Amino acid sequence: MAGPRIVAELGRPETPQEIADRKAASSAAYRSSKTFRNLIAALLITVAVVAVVYFGVPRGSLREPDPVDVAAVAEQVSASVGHTLLVPVVPEDWRANAARLEGETWLVVYAPPKGFVNIAQGIDASDGWAPRRLGNVSPSGSVTIDGVAWDEYTVSGSGRSDGIGYALSTPAGADTVLIYGGSVAAETVRAAAAGLTDQIRTLREEKQ
Repeated sequence: MAGPRIVAELGRPETPQEIADRKAASSAAYRSSKTFRNLIAALLITVAVVAVVYFGVPRGSLREPDPVDVAAVAEQVSASVGHTLLVPVVPEDWRANAARLEGETWLVVYAPPKGFVNIAQGIDASDGWAPRRLGNVSPSGSVTIDGVAWDEYTVSGSGRSDGIGYALSTPAGADTVLIYGGSVAAETVRAAAAGLTDQIRTLREEKQ
């Protein structure tokens, strides 16, 4: 039977207390090492799960809603209010984002390649309706487009958050038509006006 273990550093056999302390320290080191390995394993599993979710779930931009069918909405609303409503004729690359009745105003919103264009038809609009809708801006001049005279509004961008810089308005029978653009050139607003020429003339003839 072997004698007590002689520790080289001590030059003598270990005492019972030293043996107990050594075993306790060894067990603690083992448990600490095992805990660390478990932590690393858990971390690797977590990273793997996140990678599977990130790369495995299909992603992409949200699908844009379909353009509004302005003609269909205008026909429906016109039948309910008993009033002819404008259906603007605009370039093919303009997207119709909205067409709705707001009180006594028929509003159609288009998105050209840049900015937006609002076409508002004030039904039986009172005098001053267009300037009030622009924030009490007075006309700055006039322009004739396809034989129709329009009041021009040059809107100061100072203090405005809507980006509106230019607008046109003209009477159409008992109504007033107002076109105003946000972050668009004056030519874009005038293009929208040109697409309303025939319908404005029709509204004027209906009043006569």
